[in-house]
Amino acid sequence: MSKNQMDSFENLSDQEALVKLKEIAEDCRMCMFVTNLSSVPAASRPMSIQEVDEEGAIWFISSADSDKNKEIATDNRVQLYFQNNGSSEYLSIYGEASVFTDKATIDKYWTEFANAWFTGKDDPKVTIIKIRPVDCYYWDTKNGKFIAFMKRSLAALTGADVDDDGIEGKLKI
Repeated sequence: MSKNQMDSFENLSDQEALVKLKEIAEDCRMCMFVTNLSSVPAASRPMSIQEVDEEGAIWFISSADSDKNKEIATDNRVQLYFQNNGSSEYLSIYGEASVFTDKATIDKYWTEFANAWFTGKDDPKVTIIKIRPVDCYYWDTKNGKFIAFMKRSLAALTGADVDDDGIEGKLKI
């Protein structure tokens, strides 16, 4: 492995990992939320996050009668995939889901946007899903998308071995 390839890996832990997780997930705001991991194909659907909290948990609003809630009741393992092409940021999170129905949690995460799916926050179908990350992996650029593009262009034009400016690694929350 060349020095450039070795420089492309940076595993992060604790506060640095939490900052990176929040940065990518909150920039993306949407992810593919995958349940029923033991089946092929696994069930996936786009979901909008409400928050990444100070411990790295990711929160969502969901319906009690949704397939995802039913699948979580059977097997709480989930996979989340975040993709932000505009910034060349990507994040994969394997985690464990918990479903909340208490008023305080619903009040905390409720947004008016959710009225499109519910008859208000007192709708008995409203639930809040919390994902506790177990294993996380990210892909990013060291210096931003523009610099990465310029380095790749230089390599394509000259044939030179240029660092593509990509960086990836595990996040230990």
